[in-house]
Amino acid sequence: MQAAPVLIRTTHDGRRIEVIGARICLDGQPEADELVVIDEHPNRQAILKMVPLATHVAGRLPLTLAEASVAQAALRRATDRFDGSAQAARERLRQVVWRKSVTDGVE
Repeated sequence: MQAAPVLIRTTHDGRRIEVIGARICLDGQPEADELVVIDEHPNRQAILKMVPLATHVAGRLPLTLAEASVAQAALRRATDRFDGSAQAARERLRQVVWRKSVTDGVE
């Protein structure tokens, strides 16, 4: 059973930024599954020039500290629910192997 989407904010053009399951979504389409601190982002200067209050980035979405806090809490709630089924275990293993491959240089 999946939790209801958590609204982070609405963009100037009316699209919703929300956490759906374990993903941060823009208008219902997945953008990211984790937040990146602005200081660790390679384009931080350009982002801060356009959005001076940004402290985190989720995919291409800059977030303020308050928005990032809400998003992080929703992501944590989504991932804290443990599904012990065989399918869930295979999916977690697949994600770990993929992250390790990306870290090692696979694109």
